[in-house]
Amino acid sequence: MLTVNKLIPQGQGLASALLKRAGTVELDWDVRQKSRFDATDSAGRSLGVFLPRGTVVRGGDVLVAQDGSLVRVSAAPQQVLRITHCQAHGTPFDLIRAAYHLGNRHVPIELKPDYLQIEPDHVLADMLRAMHMIVHQVEHPFEPENGAYATGGHGHGHGAGHHGHGDDHDHEHDHPH
Repeated sequence: MLTVNKLIPQGQGLASALLKRAGTVELDWDVRQKSRFDATDSAGRSLGVFLPRGTVVRGGDVLVAQDGSLVRVSAAPQQVLRITHCQAHGTPFDLIRAAYHLGNRHVPIELKPDYLQIEPDHVLADMLRAMHMIVHQVEHPFEPENGAYATGGHGHGHGAGHHGHGDDHDHEHDHPH
């Protein structure tokens, strides 16, 4: 078994030629949220993954094995509930309301501009339908949001600052409302 104990978020800094030659592994959300698991890559190699506690593996991440080989991770399609607003009886704002109620229940949720996705749960599906949401079970990769205070996760892709300026936010936001 090949030991893996390093993760490179989204393959950051790796040459595309290296990524093209890397093996792949397809993992569902239940596995990717664990820091220790076994898997088999596309070359048939058995992997024993031992990442720091609290590490969440995302589709597009690259695992580094003890021999220096790379393994690209993809999010496996799995059963999820896709939630959309009812165009006949609601507005897109209904999705925000649904996300709020799901968040209050600490449900892992994938947020998209025109839909939400959660793991199958008939009680939540009934609650959402009572809110006039449309709920369909589909097979799709699941990439829920990291928590706002998640540690060891990935940055938001804008470098060290936010929208081109540093993390210092002492300036005023006096917008007329």
